[in-house]
Amino acid sequence: MSDRDTESPEPFDEPFMQDGADSSPVRNLDDEVLSEADVLSLSQFDDPEEEDGEELFGDNLERDYRPIPALDRYDGDVLDEDDYDNMSPGARAAAERELQRRDLEEGTGRRDADGILYDEHDDDEASRKKRRMAERAATGFIVDDEQDEEMIESIENLQDTKGHTVAEWVTMLGPKTEIANRFRNFIRNDVTESGSYLYKDKIRKMCESNLCSLEVEFTNLANKQHTLALFLPEAPSEMISIFNEVAKDQVLSMYPQYGRVTAEIFVRITDLPLIEEIRTFKKIHLNQLVRTRGVVTSTTGVLPQLSIIKYDCSKCGHVLGPFVQSQSQEIKPGSCPECQSTGPFMVNMEQTLYRNYQRITIQESPGTIPPGRIPRSKDCVLLADLCDQCKPGDEIDVTGIYSNSYEGSLNTGNGFPVFATVIMANHLIVKDNKHIVESLTDEDVSQILKLSKDHKIGERIAASIAPSIYGHDYIKKSLALALFGGEPKNPGGKHKLRGDINVLLCGDPGTAKSQFLKYIEKVAPRAVFTTGQGASAVGLTAYVKRDHQSKEWTLEAGALVLADQGICIIDEFDKMNDHDRTSIHEAMEQQSISISKAGIVTSLQARCSVMAAANPIGGRYDPAMTFSENVNLSEPIMSRFDVLCVVRDEVDQAKDNQLATFVVQSHMRNHPLNKDKECDLRNPFSTTDLEPIPQDLLKKYIVYSKQNIHPKLHRMDQDKVAKMYSQLRQESMMTGSLPITVRHIESMIRMAEANAKIHLRDYVQEDDVNMAIRIMLESFIETQKYSVMKTMRKTFQKYLSFKKDVTELLYFILHQMANDQLVYIRGIHGVSVNTIEIHEKDFKDRVKQIDVHDFKPFFESKLFKNNNFVYDEKRHMITQTLQLAE
Repeated sequence: MSDRDTESPEPFDEPFMQDGADSSPVRNLDDEVLSEADVLSLSQFDDPEEEDGEELFGDNLERDYRPIPALDRYDGDVLDEDDYDNMSPGARAAAERELQRRDLEEGTGRRDADGILYDEHDDDEASRKKRRMAERAATGFIVDDEQDEEMIESIENLQDTKGHTVAEWVTMLGPKTEIANRFRNFIRNDVTESGSYLYKDKIRKMCESNLCSLEVEFTNLANKQHTLALFLPEAPSEMISIFNEVAKDQVLSMYPQYGRVTAEIFVRITDLPLIEEIRTFKKIHLNQLVRTRGVVTSTTGVLPQLSIIKYDCSKCGHVLGPFVQSQSQEIKPGSCPECQSTGPFMVNMEQTLYRNYQRITIQESPGTIPPGRIPRSKDCVLLADLCDQCKPGDEIDVTGIYSNSYEGSLNTGNGFPVFATVIMANHLIVKDNKHIVESLTDEDVSQILKLSKDHKIGERIAASIAPSIYGHDYIKKSLALALFGGEPKNPGGKHKLRGDINVLLCGDPGTAKSQFLKYIEKVAPRAVFTTGQGASAVGLTAYVKRDHQSKEWTLEAGALVLADQGICIIDEFDKMNDHDRTSIHEAMEQQSISISKAGIVTSLQARCSVMAAANPIGGRYDPAMTFSENVNLSEPIMSRFDVLCVVRDEVDQAKDNQLATFVVQSHMRNHPLNKDKECDLRNPFSTTDLEPIPQDLLKKYIVYSKQNIHPKLHRMDQDKVAKMYSQLRQESMMTGSLPITVRHIESMIRMAEANAKIHLRDYVQEDDVNMAIRIMLESFIETQKYSVMKTMRKTFQKYLSFKKDVTELLYFILHQMANDQLVYIRGIHGVSVNTIEIHEKDFKDRVKQIDVHDFKPFFESKLFKNNNFVYDEKRHMITQTLQLAE
């Protein structure tokens, strides 16, 4: 060790020259005289002009390293001059291990070349290399492509963005690599409860169908990789880009030749938990992953969009590229690397890659619009395999990135800072019957099949239609048949026959016609509700408008087109203008809408069932007149309705009491503050204790039947239908009421098929034909004058009594006798009575034609007792007690 290191500080404990000291003799170190140059070099520390300390750089830099014999000496006490033997490698390694053990016990560590303190316990060269590479990747150093990606150590705290935004953080190399590794492990190792690999099976099914979309459930991703699920809505473009690359690598690792089928694999995010309404989109949603629902109102054609573009230099012919084209701006090369020319450059059509592009407009669903507001719309861009998956009228559930785009028309009207917004779709679900059926679980299907085995399923479904409305069993049965519908036919693609059943409700005000329609809107898988006063001809069919961007004429769908393969509900049908009403003639029978406007000649599909409600002329239905005289509708429009339901508000003391009781109980049961929900909602007219079907299960039952059951007509009784048609034609000519046409035969066939669908039968049986004839007759008889109606009921009694409980038929006759007697007593005596007596013999004489001999079950039935009838066996009298108002 040099004296310069050990003893040089001692002379500097005091100044070399002190004020007032004799400067002629120079005091030296160890009594050795220094030269004048040494004194000069030492005296520089006392330079009064040196205020900043010792000069380390300058002209005297080399003088600091000259030999000074007086200082270049070593202390013999500290100098180790002993000889040492050379250590063997084993001994050196043992000494190193001992030193490491000592450091561990003392709690000290060692530092690597980068100055990072680490613990070398069970550390090896590979782990140190991985750590160094991870640190370099986190700081932005590029890792060589030849090095294995697994050599990068995982970033444990990926959530810590170190002050960066999420969008910036996920584009850095370290977090990007870690996200890719985590997503790769997720799709490789995620298993179901049964132990099968979830996404490997999805990839296999995707490749079997030659598709390019891999669906990933957001909820599943959040449960397994919550950090990725946290980043995904905040930086969707960057995250989905990483997911797509990982998914493509995984697909190619499983199927190396799949690149010949598709060049890209798209990860589709499903089941995003938060669903936004279209009108709630604000600036906070920009560049976020969002999910919304709506109805498609218009679509553009599928256009090719540049995906990866290459250019040809027009001067030297060199091919430039590839350039990845973005959605917002056009990317062009600056200059040619070969000839350094700045253009012009032509697009290389052969080597440029394209993808499908389609723009659609989605509008708020009719049921979600706040009262008094105009429905809002939003443009949505579909790319690649999402194109052509939906059409106008479809209700869709779309997940995508809410982004903005420049639009010149908005800047002209509102100034430059205004931008248009668009949803870049990532995942799309069309909510049709097929989608609903596919979403049914095995438990749902087993419940549906179990229900179909019930021999009274038809009566149970009719009783489950609008359970909060009292009575009207005939209307409920008709609506049930219309919900299931018949089977459309198109032999040879030349002559199309509709399968949908059209229903018209007409009657007095206050008879729940609109409530029936509102119920159908809720229970039907697809329904569009409109009113006659608020609907125009183009609003019901379709209209042509000029697109504000392309300035081209486009078609916008109306209510009947939006209700395609569903139900179009029209309330206040009589309030429509004749011109507007005639516009739906074609839609109701041919189920298409022909357009010939502004150079557009086309035909749109309107395969929907029409349910309408109308009020009679003057407000009240007059039973002394025919149906056509009561309703201001033309015969062509009435003949297009399969079922005409007449609803009369008749004064009946017993029925009125029961109706009032039912309404009061319903209000009591559904009061918001009522905690006791067990108030009895029994129907006093019900003959049996039919258990209603839960509404959710009823919806699934309807969709399952419409999608899977297609009954055939091979076993249909043709003679019975022909005989019935000829009889109805004769009655129609005699009474001069509604004309019976061939459409009524088709109506009977459709209703027979609908009844077979209710029972989930593959063939139309005799029971289905009898039920269709019964509904057809009731529809025809109800539209007659009161005098003709009674005669026709006797004529067609055997058809009308099909599937009607004898108890209900006996009650109907008994009820009529009680009313007649009540009217007689009031007319003769002018007083109100509270008791009516009917002799058993008179009652039996009235029911001879029904061929009933045992009346005891009827006298003991629930219907008989609930209507306050009592049978006195000794007197052979039937007594009814009326509840009079006090």
